[in-house]
Amino acid sequence: MTEKTNYYVLKEKAVPDVLLRVVEAKRLLESGRAASVQEATERVDISRSSFYKYKEDIFPFHDNAKGRTITMVIQLDDEPGLLSAILKTIAEMHANILTIHQSIPVNGIASLTLSVDILPETTDANRMMERIEKQDGVHYLKILARE
Repeated sequence: MTEKTNYYVLKEKAVPDVLLRVVEAKRLLESGRAASVQEATERVDISRSSFYKYKEDIFPFHDNAKGRTITMVIQLDDEPGLLSAILKTIAEMHANILTIHQSIPVNGIASLTLSVDILPETTDANRMMERIEKQDGVHYLKILARE
C-alpha cells in the first residue's frame, strides 16, 4: 500500500523547535560552516538521529518557492490605496501577479485572492508575504495553494 504524502505551510512560530534546528544544521552544512553532520548537530544542540529523521521533511519555504505559483487570500479593510500598496509590494519584490480577484466589501472588509508567480529574480517570497501581512489594514494572509 502506497503512503499518501500531505504538505503543509506553517508560520515559523508553529514549527517545533527541533525542526527549526534541523533547518539550521542543514544551512551550516550547505554553507560549509560545519564540516560534518556531527559538528552541525552539536552546534545547534540536536541529536544526529533527529537530524537524519527530519532532514528530508523540512525546508525553508523560500528555498523551493522560485518558479512556483502561490495562491493566497488576504482579508483587508476597504480603504483607498490599500490594494495598490499590496500590489506595489509584490512588484518591489519582483514577483508577477497572475490572477487577482477582490470581493465586494461587506461591512468595510474585502477578501482578495491573488495568484503570484515567484520568478527567479523574486527577492524573497517569505519576506514579500510578511510585508503584505504587516501592512496597515490587512487582517490576515493565508496561503491557499502552492504549485
